[in-house]
Amino acid sequence: MSDTPSGPTDVIWRDGEFVPWQDATIHVMSHVVHYGSCVFEGLRCYETAAGGAIFRLREHMRRLVDSARIYRMPVAYDVDAMMEACVGTVAANGLTSCYLRPLLVRTGQDMAIVQPVNQIETFVIAWRWGTYLGKSALTDGVDVRVSSWRRPAPDTFPAMAKAGGNYLNSQLAKMEARADGYAEGIMLDSFGFVSEGSGENLFLVRDGVLYTPTVHAGILQGITRDSVIRLAGDVGLEVREQTIPREMLYVADELFFTGTAAELTPIRSVDRIPIGTGRPGPVALSLQRELLGIATGRIPDRHGWLTAVPQAAAGRARAGVGHGSAVTVGDGVVVN
Repeated sequence: MSDTPSGPTDVIWRDGEFVPWQDATIHVMSHVVHYGSCVFEGLRCYETAAGGAIFRLREHMRRLVDSARIYRMPVAYDVDAMMEACVGTVAANGLTSCYLRPLLVRTGQDMAIVQPVNQIETFVIAWRWGTYLGKSALTDGVDVRVSSWRRPAPDTFPAMAKAGGNYLNSQLAKMEARADGYAEGIMLDSFGFVSEGSGENLFLVRDGVLYTPTVHAGILQGITRDSVIRLAGDVGLEVREQTIPREMLYVADELFFTGTAAELTPIRSVDRIPIGTGRPGPVALSLQRELLGIATGRIPDRHGWLTAVPQAAAGRARAGVGHGSAVTVGDGVVVN
């Protein structure tokens, strides 16, 4: 994959149909435009020797439905239907590796009021995307700072929901970090303990033990986070989910981010203090090799995390796009 978005692909899934990329639009008066009222997911399809494979698709679609439930958004498609839509979108664009963005948005044309509306549209978007935090991030690590912006208190809005409005807080931390010359910011929770990055979960290694903040630290329950915890268990590495004070960052042997976009990115310094040797450490690199090895098919998928995108369907869909013909992808998903 390239290291920057390559621009539009061919089609976007919109409420059961594929539409050309440029036609997947909403009205400026849509509720989501004014109030950020959407929930979404981010997941990756990796190229394997057998073709494209989406990493932990079911878990991502379950979290999408959960997020919608938390925000009282009626969902027209269940987990299985959304899984089919994601596979179909990858196939319809002829992709074997990409980033996927399923999205539920509150729309309408006369709804610029705070009270939520239940006109919901559902999209699945796919595009080519490489490393999130820079070309050498996975191999060399990144430099980060502790942000002056904190995660919200638990009684403000739900951090467990992956909602568009939640990321206004993340944007502030990210922009601050980049303006100061860092790749990313680490945010504290409302009590001053370590939470997560602007869009990533965080792990810390100290004396051979792997630590990560608990769910009550205002974090998103990351699916890549869960994958790393399970992979650590496979090799007998002790994992402790606990409250982490800020100063523990500076005395860690290793630190790393996890997330669909960031994958597993080592952190080499925090607030210009080198972490360990100032280079990616053995635990991070070992878990990164295991995670990406499974995702790309180089290591057997012992946890059943991959959903294959049928190559034949991808080829048929690609041939039909833009020629006015209807092409079936998977079970009943049609490209017009």
